[in-house]
Parts: sequence; C-alpha cells; structure tokens
Amino acid sequence: MTREVLAIINPFRADAATTAELVKKGLAEYGITLTEDLTATEVELVLVFGGDGTLLKAAETARKIDVPLLGVNIGHMGFLAEAELDSLEQLIACVAAQQYQVEERMTLQIEVSAPNQPSISDWALNEVSIMHTDLAHPAHFGVGVDGHGVSTYGADGILVATPTGSTAYSFSAGGPVIWPDAEAFLMVPLAAHGLFTRPLVLGPSAKLEISVLEEQRADLEIWCDGIRSYTVPAGTEVVCTKSETPVKLARLNDTPFSARLVAKFNLPVDGWRNR
Repeated sequence: MTREVLAIINPFRADAATTAELVKKGLAEYGITLTEDLTATEVELVLVFGGDGTLLKAAETARKIDVPLLGVNIGHMGFLAEAELDSLEQLIACVAAQQYQVEERMTLQIEVSAPNQPSISDWALNEVSIMHTDLAHPAHFGVGVDGHGVSTYGADGILVATPTGSTAYSFSAGGPVIWPDAEAFLMVPLAAHGLFTRPLVLGPSAKLEISVLEEQRADLEIWCDGIRSYTVPAGTEVVCTKSETPVKLARLNDTPFSARLVAKFNLPVDGWRNR
C-alpha cells in the first residue's frame, strides 16, 4: 500500500514551495508520496510549509481527518513548527521511519447565539477573539463562569485562549504562558475599564459565558484563530468550553517546552544555576 503525506503550503512564499519540493523528492526515495490533494483521506501525516498562520489553517484539515500535523518553519517565529530549514534531512528520515511523537493539543469550542441570526458553532486551536468595530468607543461585556456572573466592563475586546495560544495574541495582551499539557484555558480582556479586568485561568470543565451588552453601539467581530470571522450585534451570547476534539501535533524530539520558550523568544537566562 502506498504511503501518503499531505502537504499544505503557504501560497504567498516561493521558498515554501521550494522547500516542499525538496521534501517531496526526499520522501519519494522511501516510496512515500507527498500530495497536495486536500480530498485525500488516507494520509498518515500533514506537513505544513509556512509559519504559524499556515499551520493554524492546516489544523482545520488535520483535525477533520484525525492525523498529526507537523510544521516546517518558513516564517519568522514559527512557535508551533517542529522542523527548520537546516534539518530537512532529519525530517525526511523521521517521517519515513514514523519516528515522531504525537501530542494532543486542547482546542476551544464556541457556541454563539445572536439576535435574529442562525446559531454559530465553531472551534479554535489558538484563540477566540471578540473585538469591537467602533474604534472610538469600547465594547461592553458581561462575563460569567459556570452560570454565575463575574464582572461587566468596557473593553476593546476579549480573548479566550488555549495553552497553545497562550504564547500568541494572549501573551501580547498581558496573559500568562500556560504549558501545553495543562488542562486549562484563558480569558484575557483587551484594554478593559473596570474593577476586575485581570486575565482568568479556567479549568477544563469550566463554562465561560460572554454577553455583548445592550448598550453596545456597533456590531462586534468574533474571530477563530484569526481565520474564520462572524459579525454579531448587541445581545449576542458566546459560550466557550473545552472541545472534545483536540489537534494532534507531531514532534521530532523531546525538547521540553521551557527550552522551546527560551529559544523562540530569545529569553535571557544568564545566571541560571550560576552558569
């Protein structure tokens, strides 16, 4: 039986296509086909050639067909990527021998109920963002957890992030970094005005409810991973919970998350243990 690996390539970067072609030739020597056919259902792995944005888009496909996702970093940060351009030979050999570890990354489930609109059901690997569209005025939110109100305030928006997304937009907005294997998710208000506007870390069974209050002057936008968006009015209710369907990421080595964090963010560690 022919082995197949699916390639998802950033269409706006010529170097991504060039790199994919090199990997395609290398895998062919092992009798493995690298295909770009998104309708293929018998693939064993999804290889992503691009940055984190490309990987987030590819996660839709990988999650749907329930196969691991492995990123080849062609972008700048490439926090979610596992392979770099200088390690293609290792990548090819590991894929051919199926020598990679698979870890499951938690995803978010959102249910949106908006007045006079069909209900919306979606998910996110990194984060769900609920953003104002009127730059001159804040949006107005009510926040509750497990059926109990927690706070109301005006803000530019609210982020709800997974541990995977805690190093992305949420981190830039002042949220904490959460280790990927933690069973938790974050709520981070953006430029909020109120007495209780700090980020919240919620447990895996928590039900986070966000209401767009009636005093809201303009529609809001809901974004899932910065890919899929919905425009909603005042009176909208957004419920966020842990999804039962994770995304699987393939890892070529067992480098701890702390080392990845230091390397990707170039963190200063001089003096650690006096070394």
